[in-house]
This record gives sequence, structure tokens and C-alpha cells, in this order.
Amino acid sequence: MFLNIDKQDQKKLALIDNESDRITYGELAMQMDAVGLQAKPRSLVFMLCKNTVGSMAGYLGFIEHDIVPVMLNAKIDQELLDTLLDIYTPAYVWCPYEESERFEYEIIYEYCGYVLLKTSNEIYPLNDKLQLCMTTSGSTGSPKLVRYKKGNLEANAKNVAIAFGWTKDERPICDLGMQYTMGLNVINTHLYVGATILLTTYNLMSGEFWDYIKKERGTNFTGVPFSYDIFYRLHFDRMDLPDLHTLSQGGGKLTDARFIQLAEYAQKTGKRFIASFGTTETSARMACLPAELALTKTGSIGRAIPEGELFLVDENGNIQTDPVAEGEMCYRGPNVTMGYAVCKADLLRDDDFKGEYHTGDLARRDEDGCYYVTGRLSRFLKLLSYRVSLDQSERLIQQEFGIECACSGTDQRMNIYITDESRKNDIVEFIANKTNLYKSLFKVFIVPEIMRNESGKIRYKEMDAEYAL
Repeated sequence: MFLNIDKQDQKKLALIDNESDRITYGELAMQMDAVGLQAKPRSLVFMLCKNTVGSMAGYLGFIEHDIVPVMLNAKIDQELLDTLLDIYTPAYVWCPYEESERFEYEIIYEYCGYVLLKTSNEIYPLNDKLQLCMTTSGSTGSPKLVRYKKGNLEANAKNVAIAFGWTKDERPICDLGMQYTMGLNVINTHLYVGATILLTTYNLMSGEFWDYIKKERGTNFTGVPFSYDIFYRLHFDRMDLPDLHTLSQGGGKLTDARFIQLAEYAQKTGKRFIASFGTTETSARMACLPAELALTKTGSIGRAIPEGELFLVDENGNIQTDPVAEGEMCYRGPNVTMGYAVCKADLLRDDDFKGEYHTGDLARRDEDGCYYVTGRLSRFLKLLSYRVSLDQSERLIQQEFGIECACSGTDQRMNIYITDESRKNDIVEFIANKTNLYKSLFKVFIVPEIMRNESGKIRYKEMDAEYAL
């Protein structure tokens, strides 16, 4: 059975959510069959995901019965949902009951607050290897999907469990959405080892979230950089969290200051801090930094997970063989997905990546084989013919002023978005000095908030469209 659900202790709790639903491994195995048998094998189902038992039963049941889910946020924008429905014409929709009024389809099955809707669309051919589709984290408003092949999810679950040392005694706090690659990996890797997963839809800033994880004795938490910014606003380092023993980070680069803060907190409290790195195209994680190196390898993503290989290529595509090197970071492993889809005909395509993914991230490798992401190939401006990294500019500003910021722009001007007007002139002076360029090449925009997507990543295009154009 998928993720060895049937091989776990069948009386043990597998899933707990904050809507008061609980299910054992034995009950989950039966419910996977109950849901999965409602739809036809090799059909496409749109899943409107929430971190609840009902949503999970659908996901696991569809995979187990060879049905291909497309993972979407339950609160997905209606215009994007309509676009996706028109392009991919799914045979079914699995969604929370309260979201079913968005559709005019027949309800054919109900379970735990979720309903299965049968559309009027015909089932069409899919590639035999295709197992799941997920939107890319950077494609807000786009119909672009990442195509997962059979074996990707289980390989990543197994190897991340090994790398992190997860056991059946874990009670992971899963607040990242299951439609987000890192959130789904947290779920898969803990089911694989027979742990009890604490699903939550509570906001990190709410008292309900903290009451829930204390009551349910959460043992580990995986967050994106924005999650930890919120944690420190709430002074979580002063909280009494005796059951929490591991803090993990993915989904983007922490500032060096925050990285050090977390590493020192972990050392002081006897906990673990594990930095990691992954992409939707690699089924989430492809590298992690062992907890014991957190204090000496600030900012590093560590080394490849088991069965994976990280390597660097230069601008001509040649592999960098020197132990210490810099270039585009690439990855090989069984968790590399098949490629992309922008229309339903692409769901019949074969494996485009063939086990190797070029991330588009610039990275350096140190003498110990640890990797450091230094920026995106696409996140550079050429101001007066000088190459300026937008990612590095953001980090410099964040570390100097201790504020949120976002940098974008063109080769004529860098746009800097901040929420604190009192820093406006200081930031222009600072970044001009750091880059040794004219102040006129930088423009600061004061915004009510830094716009982010559901995984906490900055929505640069939307900010430029609203404020800079």
C-alpha cells in the first residue's frame, strides 16, 4: 500500500486535525479504499486541499487506486480555478463541502467534511507513469503544473526520513498546506515511518495554533523563512515547548541573522535545527544540513539526501569537479519529477527530466562538500553594465536594518519595497554605497505589506504591477 500505510501499527493514530477528527492507520487504510473506489483508475481529479483528515483520505485514496490528483488550495482564486478547469477538464473534484457550491456537479460521495463531485468531462489518456500534479510555487495565476511520476513521493519520503532521523514516535506539526510541496513532504515522510501527524489550519499568529501544538504535544515543526519571522515576532524562543525537539526550515533562504538565531536557540534548549532545500520539481527536499553543523555552516543547505546527488555546472554546462566551486546547482535522484504541463496534452508526455534537474539557483560548494545557495540565475540586474544580485541586495538590507524588504526591477532601476517609511532615505544611501552605484538607480516604494503567496514567497511581479509600473 502507498507509503506502507497497511504495514504500520493499525491501532495507532495516524492523523489528528484541529477540526476534532482523528483516524488510526487501520481506519485510514480502509478509508483510502472507500474513497479511491468511487472514481475510475487513470482519471484526473482536482483536489481542493485543506490540512484535515478528509482532505488526506482523498489524496491517499486516489494515489492508492491509480487516480491522478491535481493538488490545489481549497481557497484558490476563482478565476485561476476556472482557467484550470477549462484547460485540464478533470473527471472529478474532491473538495470541502463548503466549497462545493463553486461547482454545478453531482455529489457522489461524502466523508469527513469532504465531497467527491462527478463532472461531465470525459476521461482522457494520461501517461502511465503519471501519479500526481502540483502547481509550481512561483506560478501564481498560471496553469503550469509539475508532473510527478510513480516512485517520486515514496523515494523522497523514505530518504528524508533517513536524513532527518524520523521515527514512529514523532508528532509533526503540519501547518504548511498539503498542496505545497514541502507541506506534502512533511506528511508523506512521517506516514512512511508510522508517526502521528498533527494537521492544522490555524494561523501561526493565533493563540489557537499554540494551544493546539501544546495540547497535542507536537515534536517537530517545518517552516518557511516567513514562518520563523512570525515566530520571532511572537517571542517563541521564550515559550515553554518541552515536547518540541526539532525545527526544520525549507522553502527559501533565511537571512544569516535568523539562521544563527535558530541555531543558537536550538543549542541553548537542547533541540535540533535542520536547514533544508528543495523544489516542487524534486518532490520537495533534495538537501539538508545536519543539525550538528548548524552553528559552523551558517546559511548552508548541507549535502544531498540519501540516493541523491548535488553538483554544479558552469555557464557552458560543464560539471565543476573542483572540491570548492561555484555554479548552477543541479540534482540527480529518484525524487526528480517528469517535467511540466501547461495543457492536458502534456499529461501524456513522457519523462522530460530523466532523473536530473537544473535548479536555476547559483550556489557554491565548500571544502567539506556543503552547498550554499547564493541567488537565482534570473534574479540579477545589470545596472550601468554592473551585475547586481537582487537576492543579495535583499539580504544586505534585511540584515542592516532588520526589516522586511523585496527587491526587483529592470536594467534601468532597482525597485526596493519596504513597509517602514522612516528607513527610506537610509536604504538608498546604504545600497548605493554597497553596490558603488548612483543613488538615482534605486527607488524605494513604501507598501502596506510585502505581498507573498501561500508558501511565504514574495510575489515580485504582482508588486511591480501594482506599485512600480
